[in-house]
Amino acid sequence: MTTAATTAAPSSAFGKLSLREKLAYGTGDFASCLFWASFSNFLLLFYTDVFGITAAAAGLMFMLTRIWDGVNDPLMGIVADRTQTRWGKFRPWILWGCVPFGICGVLLFTTPSFGTTGKLVWAYLTYNFMMMLYTAVNIPYTALLGVITPDPVERTRVSSIKFVFAFGAGLVIKMTLPYMVDAFGDGGANPQRGWSLAFAIVAAVAVGFFLVTFLGTRERVAPPPAQKTSIKHDLADLFRNGPWLVLTGTTLTFILFISTRLTITAHYLKYYVGAQTVQLPWQSAPHLYEFKDLWAAFGVTGDAGSIVGVLCVGWFAARVGKKAAFIALLAASVACNAVYYWLPPTAVGPIFLFQFLSAVAGGPLAVLLWAMYADTADYSEWKNGRRATGLVFSASTMTQKFSWAVCGLGAGAMLTATGFAPNVAQSPGVLHSMVLLMSLIPAALGVVALAVVCFYPLSDQRVAEIETELRARRGEIAPAA
Repeated sequence: MTTAATTAAPSSAFGKLSLREKLAYGTGDFASCLFWASFSNFLLLFYTDVFGITAAAAGLMFMLTRIWDGVNDPLMGIVADRTQTRWGKFRPWILWGCVPFGICGVLLFTTPSFGTTGKLVWAYLTYNFMMMLYTAVNIPYTALLGVITPDPVERTRVSSIKFVFAFGAGLVIKMTLPYMVDAFGDGGANPQRGWSLAFAIVAAVAVGFFLVTFLGTRERVAPPPAQKTSIKHDLADLFRNGPWLVLTGTTLTFILFISTRLTITAHYLKYYVGAQTVQLPWQSAPHLYEFKDLWAAFGVTGDAGSIVGVLCVGWFAARVGKKAAFIALLAASVACNAVYYWLPPTAVGPIFLFQFLSAVAGGPLAVLLWAMYADTADYSEWKNGRRATGLVFSASTMTQKFSWAVCGLGAGAMLTATGFAPNVAQSPGVLHSMVLLMSLIPAALGVVALAVVCFYPLSDQRVAEIETELRARRGEIAPAA
């Protein structure tokens, strides 16, 4: 069925989007990352120090839930590719899922008055439902990048704006969440209440921004008119897509690189760095900075660096190509992460400096990665005469979630094995494991990602040639001589 959503003309020239639509698309990632930033930065700390389960139990739950959640991703992509509504294939899922998503987010950060077994059951149920709803909204939202415009250069620009919003959401969470929890929790006396009420506000904001994305965007790239829907053929096309397979291997190791460090950062700051007395250049006397102050400042430093990097990546990638830009930036980020192995807890200045530098280099990597995934969807259509944008993106996010599962289990198991106990002084062995998880372990994973991405075969010039051929097939331009 042909719909207005899939046949609408681009905003102006071929494939060009208005700034308004680019911003509307970006707000969806702001909504998603209000929760994703909370999961990746706070959830393990919440479960061990507030909710009241062990690091090992939380790590096992992360692994099992994310494996199941990863399996859901390609299923959701297949369903979205076959959705037919007057709003298109992907946008309606944002509308249908955003309110349940917000409600479940509040329940996830609510602590019931249960015993140990009851709490584990509650944690498994709420975390599983939350991640399933996250999939139902975020997979179609991410796939929307592949159909919002057929222009690969314009998609890189849209991806950049998307990640400015994503890192902006992380910045907001890290600046405000510790203080909201403290304020709503009676100054720290009732942290369970503080977390629940804080996420009621987060959820309301997220739902509002999802609705902006739904109302402010359009879908313009449809599958070839003669394409027959076949899950078997879609999956076969996917696994014959060499560039996608290389990106999937890159994603697996790249996400392990960033998620290992993110999962442990709160523990590293709370237990390894600890409260520090620091005199900033504009202060007349030293000031004591506690964990919540250091954590908020550390997060803001990282997200500010990421935004700087994202704003510059379009210029950089246009000059050297997406693949070369990805390799150079990943190498710089790996080096900055490795430095943490040699930083003592009192080196507050260097700890923050390398956080900023690592983020400037590492923040744009996701921009480039998702733009390259959109290119692999074009490549599949060019090679096979069929398009399954939702499956391309959803199978990619499945890989990400498997990586998060592994790192969540690994970090929790490593802390427990070395004797971690919440809210007490840690042994030298525990502190050393935190330093390794913050530095050399993620750096080694980053080196593997560098090796894999070197095999990615699509240059920007080749992508442009493929897009020209696809436009000719669609009748948008005359065939090349």
